[in-house]
Amino acid sequence: MTAPSREVAIDPAHAALLIIDVQNYCAHPQGAWWREHKPMPHFFTSLQHTVLPNIRRLQGACRRGGIEILYSVIENMTKDGRDRSLDYQISGIDVPPGSWEARVLDEITPAEDEMIFRKTSSNVFVSTNIDYVLRNLGVRSLIITGIMTEQCVESAVRDACDVGYLVTLVTDACTTGSVERHQQSLLGIRGYCRQRSTDALLAEILLVRDPR
Repeated sequence: MTAPSREVAIDPAHAALLIIDVQNYCAHPQGAWWREHKPMPHFFTSLQHTVLPNIRRLQGACRRGGIEILYSVIENMTKDGRDRSLDYQISGIDVPPGSWEARVLDEITPAEDEMIFRKTSSNVFVSTNIDYVLRNLGVRSLIITGIMTEQCVESAVRDACDVGYLVTLVTDACTTGSVERHQQSLLGIRGYCRQRSTDALLAEILLVRDPR
């Protein structure tokens, strides 16, 4: 009997790309988060020059390859945010429903039929029904990108693995406040997931689609 492995190539028919929290609130220079916290130059430099271009490339490849694309955003269900997690209340994370802050960045606007999961905690698997939906879609392989690497991204990686998905984290399609924090997170979760660059994953998807 062959031992199970994380090193399993993406199967487009049973895969999804999850883009975490790349929204105006925390990924736009005018977002509310940055009006209340000091700027992090590395974050915006890496986001604009590396992460967003790579997410766009992944979106294009997944759309062509029939791979589902899902988004999570931080967004309350209530105007006063009473539904938020205690941690979000303590941290002052408050994104009103239907607000500009809750929208995915224009650079990676979801297509008409792509799903958005609105979460009120750091972990999309805790405060949304994403696991239920992924299982309805028959997803086995989950590709994860987004922000922040050591926070919401890492939480999603760990929980996705624990509930039975084969996770591929795209290392240059996620970022955080510093190179050191990004690298430390990648090191800490490498036992949970495959880690691939955008170029490597795109080549893999293309090979699976066209094995010639």
